[in-house]
Amino acid sequence: MLFIVGIVLLIFGADLLVRGASQLAAGFGVSALLIGLTVVAMGTSAPELAVSLQAAMIGEAAITLGNVVGSNIANVLLILGIASLFGGLTVAKPLITRDVPVMVVASIATLLLALDGYLSRVDGVLMLLGLAGYMIFTIRGAMIESANSTEPRPPITLIMLVRNLGLIVGGLALLIIGANWLVDGAKIFALQLGVSELIIGLTIVAVGTSLPEIATSVIAGLRGERDIAVGNVVGSNTLNLLLVLGLTMVLSPTALEVPPTALRLDLPVMVGVALLCLPVFFTRYLVSRREGVMLLGLYIAYTLYLILGAAGSALVGPYGLLMLLVVIPLVVALLVVRTLHFIATERQRGAEK
Repeated sequence: MLFIVGIVLLIFGADLLVRGASQLAAGFGVSALLIGLTVVAMGTSAPELAVSLQAAMIGEAAITLGNVVGSNIANVLLILGIASLFGGLTVAKPLITRDVPVMVVASIATLLLALDGYLSRVDGVLMLLGLAGYMIFTIRGAMIESANSTEPRPPITLIMLVRNLGLIVGGLALLIIGANWLVDGAKIFALQLGVSELIIGLTIVAVGTSLPEIATSVIAGLRGERDIAVGNVVGSNTLNLLLVLGLTMVLSPTALEVPPTALRLDLPVMVGVALLCLPVFFTRYLVSRREGVMLLGLYIAYTLYLILGAAGSALVGPYGLLMLLVVIPLVVALLVVRTLHFIATERQRGAEK
């Protein structure tokens, strides 16, 4: 019950936070893509931040790391997969040239910093510095865009400010309470089921705290705000690493120990998923339904591997080899062929013009 009610509070809290922040941002004439990358991404990353900080303060480092890494994997494979099933998600070019590379670099940096088996306060400071640089660059672009915008915007009144600030404060309060209960429930799950806290963090907690992103991206896609749907995922992944994990490392009383399993499997998978976004987004600047099905299939395959490993099944070895030697090479080959075909098509169109 703690776990279920915690998730419910997280969803409602994130919804209030996103609504209040989005309305404030819209009043300043910020584009849908930038709203998705910043305001909405911050709002939907708030559950990960609340859960990770709470877990770190009580010494549950495995849940902290598993929550962030698992959320980043779920954001791309699960959320984009589900959202694209309701209609192809268009991808803005600035996302590919600016924001996805930042997400990839942040993912690789996290893996490199974790190679010594610990994520320290110094590592956290480096991540927060990277976040500051990224946000300055993004906000500067938003200010230029807002100054050049000719679209009508709602007037910024005192009533609107008070109302939206109330939504933001109320949402944050629900997020903090929900995070406490979610971590408590996850610990009970781990003890009762005999499952490691890393697995709980990578699956149940990660998906639970990603529910706001799922709801936001699906609803945004259905309403035609596809820039928000994709920007939310990319921005949330970047903030999960640079803000959530970085701030958690700085505020944690001790360095976060990185389990060997995370170094062997989960962190490399997170990096691979981030790299996967480049060819998927680049081809036709669209996440199609077929690509969405592929992303969902990869997430199911990854989750099944975690379950087999947690259960100590003898099938985990052969299943891992099948994924490593057959499935992943096929996916890579498919994406390479699609990318080369897209480049050739674009060049042919350019020559015809």
